[in-house]
Amino acid sequence: MPLLQIEGLTHYFGGLRAVHNFHTQIEPGEIRGLIGPNGAGKTTIFNLTTGVYKPSAGHIYFDGQEITGKRPHQISQLGIARTFQNLRLWVNLSALDNVKIAFYSQIRYGLAGAFFGLRGRQKEEEAIEAEARRLMRLLDIEQYADFPVSALPYGIQRKVEMARALATRPKLLLLDEPTAGMSPAEMMETMEVIQKLHDELHLTIWLIEHRMKFVMTLCQHIQVLDFGEVIAEGPPEEIRNHPRVIKAYLGEMVDV
Repeated sequence: MPLLQIEGLTHYFGGLRAVHNFHTQIEPGEIRGLIGPNGAGKTTIFNLTTGVYKPSAGHIYFDGQEITGKRPHQISQLGIARTFQNLRLWVNLSALDNVKIAFYSQIRYGLAGAFFGLRGRQKEEEAIEAEARRLMRLLDIEQYADFPVSALPYGIQRKVEMARALATRPKLLLLDEPTAGMSPAEMMETMEVIQKLHDELHLTIWLIEHRMKFVMTLCQHIQVLDFGEVIAEGPPEEIRNHPRVIKAYLGEMVDV
């Protein structure tokens, strides 16, 4: 059974059709890419999958359960996490606090524990901090734990956002342009981090990315979107040489 299955996904913004009849099946443990020119509908598909938008038509199934139209927090609780094309961090909080926030949907000590500082609350808060620091070590950013996010380099902020997504204990991680704004060196480091997360946490990963070296190296299967429709899909070697892809997209991209 695929971990994520999408059938006939279609979405309109008023009279504008952003996505048309999109299908995909993502198997457990797969790293899959979704590419296409700016405005092709890639982020809209992520927003539909994670409940930010409700689709105009189509069905989304995750881990054998239909999630079409569910709210974002419900989808997150089922095991889908994401990062965003534009960073959405609390810039005046520390990096550690940004990661810890993602755990609070899982706390068990309740209002009484919060108000009266019961021992159960203290133990659970200690466990949350330990787990947040473990995730930051995994991404090699624990040394920045006490820094405010606003003081951190952009590439480190991206990793903080990734650690926050991992704190929800996802089965499927959606990465929306994880190397946007990065230097070539930062891109290579991010590629290594994503491969490490996949290997060590056995994560299934679905990513949007413009840099072809990144996509072709990491992904086993790639779908190409243009004007909201899939124009090609297959392994990297097929996509690299597909004439419709070259015409619609690859010739416009910079391979860095």
